[in-house]
Amino acid sequence: MNCIIIEDDKLSARIIQEFVGKTSDLNLLYTFHSAVDAINAVSTDEDIQLIFLDIELPLMTGIEFLESLQERPQVIIISSKEKYAVEAFNYEVTDYLVKPITYARFYKAIERVRKRAQMKDGIGKMGKDEIFIKKNSTLVRLKYDDILWIEALENYVIFNTFDEKYTIHFTMKAIEQKLPSDKFTRVHRSYIVNTSSIDVIEDNSVIVRVHDGNKSIPIGKSYKDNLMGDINLMVK
Repeated sequence: MNCIIIEDDKLSARIIQEFVGKTSDLNLLYTFHSAVDAINAVSTDEDIQLIFLDIELPLMTGIEFLESLQERPQVIIISSKEKYAVEAFNYEVTDYLVKPITYARFYKAIERVRKRAQMKDGIGKMGKDEIFIKKNSTLVRLKYDDILWIEALENYVIFNTFDEKYTIHFTMKAIEQKLPSDKFTRVHRSYIVNTSSIDVIEDNSVIVRVHDGNKSIPIGKSYKDNLMGDINLMVK
């Protein structure tokens, strides 16, 4: 997750830099000592996903900076004063940290960032046997057993169930990492299949039961051995 720091106090900036460096999925792009210097970077760099922002800054306050942004990435406020918290949360900041901050509190804020990012991308927190899929502005609960297969479509993936399809903005690699490997297997660069829904395995395809018949899904050559290892295979 690409991030920037906007902090005029150099000691505070160094502490945040150290905390970012300790967190494996954070990548620090820039550190700015004023909001004015940061405006151009934020408005032109679409890769910025998180901002660590002080409130009391020279020339332009952190609140004024938030007001200037039409599209805001996630923001964590890091301030020496609590009094700006209510106003900051009106701008839907992800968290508000009061100095001096510990790494434990910093990491808790990053956990909130991760959860919000998942919701934005369309996939929610998973339980033991379920997943939440974002549909329009709501979250729909899907049990793993109801998912027949997942299919890639350019920058999206489609969850296919007996009754409905759910399309979200996500990558197959990320989905594969999140789904339990004892229930789902990758059979093709564009397909992940629930192994319990497979009726027949042919030379180059698997047949999955659907409400109006069967669905044939191709097996990629590089995935066949993995598929055969994932099923309960009995041969003489």
